[in-house]
Amino acid sequence: MNLDDTIVAIATPPGRGGIGVVRLAGPDARKIAEPMLRLKHELEPGRAIFGELIDPCSADTPVRVTADTVPPRTSPEPSDRIDEVVVTYFQKPHSYTTDDIVEISAHGSPVVLRHIVELALARGARLAEPGEFTMRAFLNGRLDLTQAEAVRDLIDSQTLFQAKVAAQQLEGALSKRLKPIKQKLVELIALLEAGIDFAEDDVSIAPDATILSHIAEVRAPLDQLAASFHYGKIVHQGLTLAIVGRPNVGKSSLFNRLVERERAIVTAQPGTTRDLVSETVAIGGIPVQLVDTAGIRRALDEAESIGIKKSMEALADADLVLVVLDASQPVSDEDRELLAQIEGRAAIVVDNKCDLRDSGGDSPHKNAPADSSSTTAREGRPSLAQRFSAGSTRTDNQVPEGRPTLQVIPTSALTGQGIPDLRAQILHHITGTTAPTESTFLTNVRHHKLITDALAALNAATNAVAARVPHEMLLLDLYSALRPLDEITGATTTDDILNLIFGTFCIGK
Repeated sequence: MNLDDTIVAIATPPGRGGIGVVRLAGPDARKIAEPMLRLKHELEPGRAIFGELIDPCSADTPVRVTADTVPPRTSPEPSDRIDEVVVTYFQKPHSYTTDDIVEISAHGSPVVLRHIVELALARGARLAEPGEFTMRAFLNGRLDLTQAEAVRDLIDSQTLFQAKVAAQQLEGALSKRLKPIKQKLVELIALLEAGIDFAEDDVSIAPDATILSHIAEVRAPLDQLAASFHYGKIVHQGLTLAIVGRPNVGKSSLFNRLVERERAIVTAQPGTTRDLVSETVAIGGIPVQLVDTAGIRRALDEAESIGIKKSMEALADADLVLVVLDASQPVSDEDRELLAQIEGRAAIVVDNKCDLRDSGGDSPHKNAPADSSSTTAREGRPSLAQRFSAGSTRTDNQVPEGRPTLQVIPTSALTGQGIPDLRAQILHHITGTTAPTESTFLTNVRHHKLITDALAALNAATNAVAARVPHEMLLLDLYSALRPLDEITGATTTDDILNLIFGTFCIGK
C-alpha cells in the first residue's frame, strides 16, 4: 500500500439510490477530478460546488460556466453532460485522511458511479482497498486505532444506542481513559530505570511498598475496564433470545408482539410453527435477535420432529430463554421438562394468556406481581405454584420443591397486557438495571484481550516484588504491561494487525 497514490472508491452502499458519492484522496485528487467536471465555480476548500459530470474524451481541462455563458445543448456526444453533480473539495491537512480529498455527489445510478471511478482510474488513480481511507487517517495521525475501529462500529450500528457508543469512542473516550493509566505506568518504569541507571549517584531506590502502590493504581482502572466487557460485548454484538414452549401456548403471538408486526403465522391449530423464525429488535438500545421456535412435544410426524430438533438447538444456543406457559391450564409434563432444562440458565418464565378467564370467571394472574418467582394467587385463582402441582391439594403460594426458581411475567400476547413488564425484565437480564449505562466500557474483543494481557503482566510484576527479584527483571514485566496498552491505541502495532482491522471495513471508507 503506497500512501503517495491517489485512491478512488464509491463511498455509498451498493445499489440504486437518490445520491451516490465517489471519493478521491491523494496528492492528485483535484487534478484527476477536474477534467471530468464542468463547474459553476472554481473548487474551493470546504465548499460544495454545483456542476456537471462530463466525459472528458476531448477535454483536458475543466470548463467554467457562468450564468451568462451557458454553452448550447446539442445531441449527446461523448464529451457532453452525463449527470448533474455536487463536488466538495477538502484541502490537506483539513480532511478525513489529511490528504487532498474530492467527493463527487451524483445521482445514485450504479452505471454513473462506476463510470466516475473508471474515469479516475484512467487518469492515474488506484482503486482503494477496504478501509484504506480510514487507514490513511490513522497512519497520518488523524485518528488513533480505537477511533478508527469506532468508525466501523458506527457504520455497523443497528440501534441508536450503539451509534452513540461508537460516536463516544470516535471522540476518543477509551483513549482518554487509558492515557492517565499509561502515564502512571510510565512514571513507575522511569522511577525504577532511574534507580538502576544512577545507582552510583545516590539516587534512592523505590521501596517495595511504593512500587506495589503504583502497580495497584494502574491495575484498578484496568480491572474495571476488563469487567465492563461483559456488558459492552452485549451492546456491541447484541444477544439471541429463544422463545420456547409446548404447542399453542402463544409463542408466535408473543413473538409478533415483541417485533410489533405480524411476522410469524398464528393459528389456533397446534404445531403451526415448524421452522425457526427470527427477527432483530431493539430493547433498551440493545439489538436482540428473537427466535420463534416450534412447539416442543412428542412429534407427530417427521417434519414436526425436525422442527422440534431445531427448537432444542435454538434453546441451547440462546443467550436468554423465554419459556412460555399457558396461564389457563395446569403445568404439563412438557412444561416441567422445559423448566428443568433451563435450570441454571438466563431465563424468564412467561405466563401467557392471562386474559383467558378460568372456571371462576376471572384471569388466573390478574394483578399478580411481575417480580415474584411464584405468582401470588388471588382468592379463587390458581397460582403458578398450584398449577405446577397439578392435582395437588396444597393451597399455599410456595413453588413446590424441585421447581427452578425463575422470574415469572404474566402476559397476554392478544391484548398486550404485561408486554412492557416483559421488555423491562429482558433489559434487566441484559444490563442488571432497567436502562443501559453510557459510561466508558469495552466493546471490542481486541481491546479486552490486550487489557487482559496487561493485567497478567501487572500480576507478574506484583509477584516479582513479593519475590524480591532484581528491578531489572521487574522492569520486564512492567514493559510487558505497557506494550498491550500502546497496541490498543495503535502507538505500537504490526502491519498484520492493521491489515486485519482495516480489512473488515467497506471499500470507500
